[in-house]
Amino acid sequence: MAGALGHLHVLDLSRVLAGPWASQILADLGADVIKVERPGSGDDTRHWGPPFLKDAEGRETGEAAYYLSANRGKRSLCVDFTTSDGRDIVRRLAAQADVFLENHKVGDLARYGLAYADLQPVQPRLVYCSITGFGQTGPYAQRAGYDFAIQALGGLMSVTGERDDRSGGGAQKVGVAVADVMSGLYACIAILAALAHREVAGVGQHIDLALLDVQVAALANVALNYLVGGDVPQRWGNAHANIAPYQVVPTADRPIVLAIGNDDQFRKFCDVAGVPALATDPRYATNDARVRHRDVLTADLERVVRSRPAADWLAALEPAGVSCAPINDVAEVFADPQVRHRGMRVDVPHVEAGTVPLVASPLRLSETPVRYDTAPPLLGQHTDEILRERLGYDAARIVALRTRGVI
Repeated sequence: MAGALGHLHVLDLSRVLAGPWASQILADLGADVIKVERPGSGDDTRHWGPPFLKDAEGRETGEAAYYLSANRGKRSLCVDFTTSDGRDIVRRLAAQADVFLENHKVGDLARYGLAYADLQPVQPRLVYCSITGFGQTGPYAQRAGYDFAIQALGGLMSVTGERDDRSGGGAQKVGVAVADVMSGLYACIAILAALAHREVAGVGQHIDLALLDVQVAALANVALNYLVGGDVPQRWGNAHANIAPYQVVPTADRPIVLAIGNDDQFRKFCDVAGVPALATDPRYATNDARVRHRDVLTADLERVVRSRPAADWLAALEPAGVSCAPINDVAEVFADPQVRHRGMRVDVPHVEAGTVPLVASPLRLSETPVRYDTAPPLLGQHTDEILRERLGYDAARIVALRTRGVI
């Protein structure tokens, strides 16, 4: 078994990020993932650059970094399923698949006989996962859903960014497409749950996953602050609505993060900072008090922390058990000794570039570790291989399909 999911076959008709993120996780865990793409153009993100991967001579290859981030471990099959021959290929592969993943608009695949209702009679054990912006039902079901819009509509932007009463205040999106990434994670969880159910019941099922549902669910404690307290949550910038001090503070040279989660940690901070009296000040002695006196606490903290450079604070606070961190840029992240030790950058053989740098999976399994031996595929790189191996097509039939533009 190549991995924990090495016995599974996945047919992936998804594009961009949420679906490919889910199928990349399945591929990391050993599943055979066939990425179905449009002939000639493929996944939209192949063209979302620069930057593009460069070959050994420094020439751009046409493989965008965005695409490379979510498609390792897969095989690419180019097929036009709007044609009858193309539909037949997809239906025959679906009949052999354990998982079918798609993120087309509601009803689109039904036009080609590729909806769950069409494929379930052919393969009753099929786990069919549909990822859309708003789900298969409801007044928004027919809308297109993109991460930026979902962050806005789902409330995330309303609590992200600096407070309105401060310089630079206003709603902000998160710097990473978190609604897409989280939807990929939830999709993967749902798929694995459906596969576990199949082991017991012997049948697959349809998964209806909506980006908006994921974003609302991921509001977590912010949503409960509203549902329990009744007050509309506000933006706190780099502070925390329920904990203080849990924020960015300026040092003598660069800002750092203080993430003090309880009263004992606050006392330890005050001891290290040489201001033990702050820990017994009635305004600061408990988290409840610190939250209520947040602004004056911040002013007192900044006066203290500005006295020393960031490196000194980090060196003193970490051994004392006070959570703190520098604010790293991405270059600093990949140079960080812990990140390097954990091997979070991997270099994988690539047919055009020699190797491609990728970010490793955070999943560390002792018996079935993730393998990094298959780079994100070139467009249609495995079309002939898949048709021969999975469907038994001979060379003449493959040439005929390619001549007609089916593959």
